[in-house]
Amino acid sequence: MSDVPPFGFGLPDRDPERREPGGPNPAGDPFGLGALFGGVAGGGSPEDLLGKMPLFAELQKLMNWSGGPVNWDLARQGAISALATGTQPTSEAERTAVAESLRLADLWLDQVTELPSGIERTAAWSRVEWVELTLPAWGALIDPLAEKVVAAMTSALPQEAAMSFGPIAGIMGRMGGLMFGAQVGQALGKLADEVVTSTDVGLPLAPAGTGVLVPQNVADFAAGLDRPADEVRLFLALREAASQRLFAHVPWLRQQLQDAVHAYARGITIDREAIERGITEAMSGMEGGLDPSNPESIQQLLGSGVLEPEETPEQQMALRRLETLLALVEGWVDTVVAEAAKDRLPGHSALAETMRRRRASGGPAEQTFATLVGLQLRPRRLRDAATVWAAMGQQHGSTDRDRLWGHPDLLPTSDDLDEPLDFVARQGMDDELAALTADDAEPPAQPADEPEDGEKG
Repeated sequence: MSDVPPFGFGLPDRDPERREPGGPNPAGDPFGLGALFGGVAGGGSPEDLLGKMPLFAELQKLMNWSGGPVNWDLARQGAISALATGTQPTSEAERTAVAESLRLADLWLDQVTELPSGIERTAAWSRVEWVELTLPAWGALIDPLAEKVVAAMTSALPQEAAMSFGPIAGIMGRMGGLMFGAQVGQALGKLADEVVTSTDVGLPLAPAGTGVLVPQNVADFAAGLDRPADEVRLFLALREAASQRLFAHVPWLRQQLQDAVHAYARGITIDREAIERGITEAMSGMEGGLDPSNPESIQQLLGSGVLEPEETPEQQMALRRLETLLALVEGWVDTVVAEAAKDRLPGHSALAETMRRRRASGGPAEQTFATLVGLQLRPRRLRDAATVWAAMGQQHGSTDRDRLWGHPDLLPTSDDLDEPLDFVARQGMDDELAALTADDAEPPAQPADEPEDGEKG
């Protein structure tokens, strides 16, 4: 589990060094309002804040958003604004190089897996294009979670405080849309500076059948690796093409990953009694009490830590399932790419090690899911998943390895990943048992009819 709670929810930071105004996690800002109000909880008048942030010059328009629980217009603007300077459009030469690399990668993968190609078209995206073209996939993943969070916040407001809190309940959805839009936008902007493919976060974010590389980020990834640029690009194309095969030909996989996130969302609950006690305490500490017409007063309430979801055992199970599935996807990709590249890319081992270090230090997938659902992927899970796939291929062949994707119940569980080689050994025993059972089920062969004694010649 990550210390980063979903959508910035969580207890106020107890580290005194991180509670200073303007610090990395200002005290009492569990809703990510720092992202919305210039990074300082409770700082400045609305006019001052708007003057400092051109992005919010049309705040009134943003507050009238009615397109869902996340203000995706704001998220898009925020993501593009958060991109590092020097964002470059892709050139014709880059598009050609990406297409050739993905086509060659598919040819190599044909020899190590029976799953056919999942790429129907290729694309070289700029960072801005990555933001804009992946938004539909992010919406399908995030909207149900954000909707549940807003509903939980609103339902937690005590009825007996309706006179004071009614106005807040009325704007909670719009405030939630702003907060989530600002926070998601910042996260996507940071991701767009780092991702090298459309599947870099463990999910296929591009339109179905589209294999994607982000040339500017591929060049940044290659910097300092002392490997030829075309070799690095081909290595990353292998990873993209392998992921595309998996998601194209395992039809339930994408839905299973989304269901795990949504199962977490369904379990979001808030302790109403704790809320009532917390609101009373929060209001007693507010100078002048709660004024629903005063944005600073509302922000102080939201930042007080009283409207916090509590994680349930069901949510923990959902996160464990999500962690395991993402590890199995990444482990399978590692394995088939290693087989395809081992005799063809001289620098494959060094490139694979770079990817492992990237994950261990918190790559795009870890950062994204820590922000969205409070999940930190553990490198140990990825190593264990890769061990399962490599051992399955060595002991049983690529066909038996890949048939485990035939149904969710065939895949290793989180407990299986604790002892990956035991799981692989059981697959062989299961195959032998199935063969014996099939033999026992066959009726004994009937002897040929023998002639009667009188018929013998």
